[in-house]
Amino acid sequence: MGRPIIPEIPMGGGPPVDDVAVQRTWRSRADLSSISGIFDRFLGTAGFDRGPWLTVFFAAGIGSWFVLGHPWQWSAAIGAAILAVIAATALWRGRDDRAELRLAVTAAALVFAAGLAVVWARSELVGAEPMDRPQVIRIEARVLGREEQPAQERVRLILAMRDAGTGTAQKIRVNVPQTGDGNLIGPEIGEGAVIRLRVRLMPPAPPMLPGGYNFARSAWFQGYAATGSAMGDIEVIEPALTGGSIAKLQRRLASHVRAQLGGSPGSIAAAFASGDRGGISEADEEAMRDSGLTHLLSISGLHVSAVIAAAYLLAIRLLALWPWLTLRVRLPVLAAGIGALAGVGYTLLTGSEVPTVRSCVGAVLVLIALALGREPLSLRMVATAALFVLLLWPESLIGPSFQMSFAAVLAIVALHNCAPVRGFLAPREESWLSRMGRRTIMLLVTGMVIEIALMPIVMFHFHRAGVYGAFANVIAIPLVPFLSMPLIALALAMDSVGLGAPAWWLAGKSLEMLLAIAHWTADRPGAVKLLPEMGGALFALFLTGGLWLALWTGKVRLLGLAPAAVAAVLMALKPAPDLLISGDGRHVGIAGEGNALLVLRDSRSSFASDNLLEMAGMGGAPVPLTEWPGAECSREFCVVTLSRGGRLWHVLMARGRDMVDERALAAACDRSDIVIADRYLPSSCRPRWLKADRNLLSQTGGLTIYLEDERFETVAESQGEHGWWQPAPERSARFGPKT
Repeated sequence: MGRPIIPEIPMGGGPPVDDVAVQRTWRSRADLSSISGIFDRFLGTAGFDRGPWLTVFFAAGIGSWFVLGHPWQWSAAIGAAILAVIAATALWRGRDDRAELRLAVTAAALVFAAGLAVVWARSELVGAEPMDRPQVIRIEARVLGREEQPAQERVRLILAMRDAGTGTAQKIRVNVPQTGDGNLIGPEIGEGAVIRLRVRLMPPAPPMLPGGYNFARSAWFQGYAATGSAMGDIEVIEPALTGGSIAKLQRRLASHVRAQLGGSPGSIAAAFASGDRGGISEADEEAMRDSGLTHLLSISGLHVSAVIAAAYLLAIRLLALWPWLTLRVRLPVLAAGIGALAGVGYTLLTGSEVPTVRSCVGAVLVLIALALGREPLSLRMVATAALFVLLLWPESLIGPSFQMSFAAVLAIVALHNCAPVRGFLAPREESWLSRMGRRTIMLLVTGMVIEIALMPIVMFHFHRAGVYGAFANVIAIPLVPFLSMPLIALALAMDSVGLGAPAWWLAGKSLEMLLAIAHWTADRPGAVKLLPEMGGALFALFLTGGLWLALWTGKVRLLGLAPAAVAAVLMALKPAPDLLISGDGRHVGIAGEGNALLVLRDSRSSFASDNLLEMAGMGGAPVPLTEWPGAECSREFCVVTLSRGGRLWHVLMARGRDMVDERALAAACDRSDIVIADRYLPSSCRPRWLKADRNLLSQTGGLTIYLEDERFETVAESQGEHGWWQPAPERSARFGPKT
């Protein structure tokens, strides 16, 4: 019998041989160090963290449609995404070591293209061609909607009418002031009514200055062809439809709440109960904004969650009293269904605004997760809710409501899913005082994280942010869902038997406390940080860093600090514009000459002065040029000399409308670097650098000028060929129009 063969066992120390038995996901050192290999291995270990990024790329596709200004660019972007899919498939076909990267590139490119296509289609379907010029006409229209705004002493009507010339159906928005006796128009002018009235209509206004609020874009997606105000009496041809509707119920509920609880607390209570914010005064709105509490006025996650949680707890406690049902039905599932119905009902009652819909979808997903025994609060849940909203209203992506709502929820979920925070909040043997202390600390930390997350968004849209919001929210956030809202609900329930007065008194005291916190915080020195227009590039850097920090886990998320830090530094260093010129040329602001903004006209319009102050990043009251010693003003013109960038700039600004001698005007233009006018100036007016007259401004819109850099930004350069932007046809005028 042969001797058995004993296999050699490698013990090391022998000559080096090829390690052919070891399986590797790479084939060479070059592959190991390649960027694609690094990304593939990173994606392979990321697991479920990759899912929410699909929503991010879908949103990026939507955002690119707004940034890119021309249809050929939108088509090119979709084509580039499709080419990326083809390239990834061809380049890494059959390579298992690039499977994760191939899948990621394919999915990201497809959802990017889908996002761009969705918002493009939405624009084509709902966009309304704006009126070409202001009009004063008499119309017959049907009322589509009615919104009462007692704080502004008016009612806002949404009307459907037909253009007298073309017969085209148009939707317009008209403000109706209160009647001579101080009352609002009667309930017969409601949904379904047909009325005849004289109106002053204007095309929806574009941004007054670069980076300003673009009402024309909002009106485009809401289908408004014009906005304006009613003049004189309204003739009712057909009264409003009888019967109930959600809008009528909302108005009745808001009126009832304001009748039971007067003043500012009643207006806040009406907003919580019905979503009607029309009664909130401008002073209270500003205090809530500057104190970081304005999110409490918008029906969002805090309010919807409170309603659903209350319905869930009440249902499960009451149903548990029925033994027959308890033995046959899973009560948590049934209570979750009741809570979901309560959330949907509250969402419909309060107007189904984007934050409310987002909150309702998210809360329903949480209830489903609880019923299935899954983790209720996750980033995937937030991403799913965001995707749902963006599919229905893709234009909401660029609005502050969507951005602030999702940024706050994303910050909360990401923070509370961190391992250190989970450990800090984990149950342990301790006294109730220690437990309350930990929860208070966590509430403060959560408030600070939310404020940090929201600050870039608030700065980008409103150019101001409350500094002490985290501290105000420590008290205000528990106050609203745990005291104010339950008391309002209790008062409404007790009103059915006529016993609601005590509950209304308590609710009023809690809301007075909320307003006191807001006003006290907003009045503190340094409570508000002002900043000039940020710019889209800096905002994108902030978003990139914030999303990277929130959506990844582990140490890799810290890489998101880099773009956020760079954006913060650049934002702090960004200079304010030296000159701000409105699109009609009537309003001019000059910054950098002391602590006050200098203005060409002492305008009665708070909208114009507020816009100039916001875009300059300045507070206080503007100072008319006629009161500034450095200006030389006549009835028709003002001349100022500004020192910027080591040189003197001579600026000539028209402030009158009378005819002037052309030779004298031409001589003044020759001596000026910049000429600004709200009229057409003759061709003989040739300043050394810029002639911003009506001819130019009708093409560019408002201007912001940076003298040290010798550059200017225009409204037009960010509008492209989107339907809401319609510059006037260019013309050449030798003389300005007579007035």
